Amino acid sequence: MIHALLVDDDLDLRQLVSDYLQRYGMRVTAVADAASLRRVLRAGLGGPDPFKVLLLDLMLPDGNGLDLFRWVREIAPLPVIMLTAQGDPASRVVGLELGADDYLPKPFEPRELVARIHAVLRRAGAAPVAAPTATVLQFAGWTFDRLRRQLTSPQQVVVALSSAEFRLLSAFVDHPNRVLSRDQLLDLTRAPGADVTDRSIDLTVSRLRQKLDEPMLIRTVRGEGYLFDGEAGA
Repeated sequence: MIHALLVDDDLDLRQLVSDYLQRYGMRVTAVADAASLRRVLRAGLGGPDPFKVLLLDLMLPDGNGLDLFRWVREIAPLPVIMLTAQGDPASRVVGLELGADDYLPKPFEPRELVARIHAVLRRAGAAPVAAPTATVLQFAGWTFDRLRRQLTSPQQVVVALSSAEFRLLSAFVDHPNRVLSRDQLLDLTRAPGADVTDRSIDLTVSRLRQKLDEPMLIRTVRGEGYLFDGEAGA
């Protein structure tokens, strides 16, 4: 799980970003000032749940964000995304020249922040390694055998799946109780040479819902994507 450290003196923004990142399966520690950042980061070094990325506001009430960034770089090899209301090019250039991994001016779309977090973690080689994929999974009474590409209902009826439906269900059971955007689903389900679009994702979701006969297993999150509301276990 990605553990993000968010530093911003805006309470509303801290709450908004924390809630949004948690919906994407991240853990968030949010603090309001430089002193709290120093305390939390020192305490977390070498711990069982280390921070994977720092989201740092440049305008803090008790310190300069650029000076704080230099301090962070001295004690922790942590990818840093700078957040600031300063939209001028000079501020951006200074931050990047100091070694920041990315820069996001406010206001920003939370979805863009998620994408940038994943991008800096990929570049830093810090993205979590996926666990081995289980071949037979169960959820809500259903059995999903990925090796045989077979879905069996709670009544022990085998339900045929198209290739697109199989890939989509695999993506959902691998990411239970998380909002997956259409872009993420496209990346997770695209077959070599296939022309997949947002609309084809929606159609495949609709067909899969009909076959599962439990519409609430795959919930639509308005404006964001889909959430598979079922914990799959081997």
